[in-house]
Amino acid sequence: MGADSNLRVLHTALVTPSDDDLPPHSLPLTFFDVKWLRGPPVQRLFLYRLQDHHHHHGNVQQLFSDLRASLSKALNLFYPLAGHVCLAPHTNRYELFYQPGDGVSFTVAEYDADIDDLTSDGPVQVAMLAPLVPSLPKGRAVLALQATVLLGGRGLALGVTMHHTAGDDASSTHLLHTWAALCNGAVEMPPPPVLDHTLVADPRGLYHIYCQGMPSGGNEIEFVTTSVSSVPDDQLVATFTLSQEILTAIKDALAGEATRYGAPPRRCSSTLAAYSFIWSCYYRAKQEQEQSQAKTTHFLFSVDHRARLKPPLPATYFGNCSIPAIAVACHDELTASGTGGLFRAFTAIANALEEVVGEGSQERWDGCGKRVMEAAKAGMMFVVGSPRFRVYQVDFGFGRPAKVVAVSGAMPGAMPVADARNGDGGVEVGLTFPAGGMQHFQRCFADAMHAIGM
Repeated sequence: MGADSNLRVLHTALVTPSDDDLPPHSLPLTFFDVKWLRGPPVQRLFLYRLQDHHHHHGNVQQLFSDLRASLSKALNLFYPLAGHVCLAPHTNRYELFYQPGDGVSFTVAEYDADIDDLTSDGPVQVAMLAPLVPSLPKGRAVLALQATVLLGGRGLALGVTMHHTAGDDASSTHLLHTWAALCNGAVEMPPPPVLDHTLVADPRGLYHIYCQGMPSGGNEIEFVTTSVSSVPDDQLVATFTLSQEILTAIKDALAGEATRYGAPPRRCSSTLAAYSFIWSCYYRAKQEQEQSQAKTTHFLFSVDHRARLKPPLPATYFGNCSIPAIAVACHDELTASGTGGLFRAFTAIANALEEVVGEGSQERWDGCGKRVMEAAKAGMMFVVGSPRFRVYQVDFGFGRPAKVVAVSGAMPGAMPVADARNGDGGVEVGLTFPAGGMQHFQRCFADAMHAIGM
């Protein structure tokens, strides 16, 4: 990969919790966690513009030491992230184990790329971004960080790599907001994480169902340490922003279609509006290009269940607590003319959501893994992230991010979503295609915007 040669690693240090008296601690993995054991880590890139006074070498060094010192404090609260996943010797169950001396790998590097090129909304080469997110160290570590100074000291890239078994996006962004608040000297701190996994009951024995096929003796399971080991040079990622105004137009179009079909109007959140719009555009673009013979296609998104479990978990519960919702639509439905395809996409997504939050939905959790595999085989688009994690508010004291990229979601078929950068309540979507596919999608996107009167 050409881009790698521009990356100069200056040093890598282990950042340990600043409290030396933390005792060893084991956090047993729940059924929500173990299903991610074989998956790749989640890798996010936060790109910051540095003001003129930060350009000087001494000031950049100061930034790095501030980042490390505040991370060390944040790890007092989130100390399991300094540990690693292992099989508990007595129970033979997986756990996240921390012992004093454990720490998080923190790499400092330089990279000859301009902040303006990397933060562009237009297509950016994924291979240009890949070197800026670190791999996890061997030995089933769950968190690694990399701070990279960009060309001319005008920008800083913060790469965050976290293994999904340690926690979902709600948990990883909870860590980031806490770390940022400690670094920028905020008066108001986010609430501390709840590190009690016994709060998750497992009456159906889902842990063992989800662990089927995993190595059971010794610590044989090896983590996938990066999601970007090889990226084709023609792979491009671009950002599409659906402003509040566009989201309202989508909701109006959906209400209009419901009336036309005599269907009862259904509540449509901004997030569902964004999902429906992008899925119908994406599918249409893919269809025009590939003419696939598949009869149905799927759309997969995660639904947080912290507040939905009985009894509910605290919002600050640290770990994984989401269930996949899978929408299914027929080929002809999604390619219907005008806003017909959009309406069919929305109906399928709203049905899928009702299915996972409705009464008795937990009865079907044992088959989750199988349903996801089947959807993947048949062809699916899947969501990464959510607008409610406010990634554009992660401010370490040198301003909000100019751009946040879900690098592990920079692959065809993935749909990373975030809160819009300008903070107006819009939704930002990142999509990845080979070069030809990108132009195709841009055209379908423009047509769909036209159909909703934008």
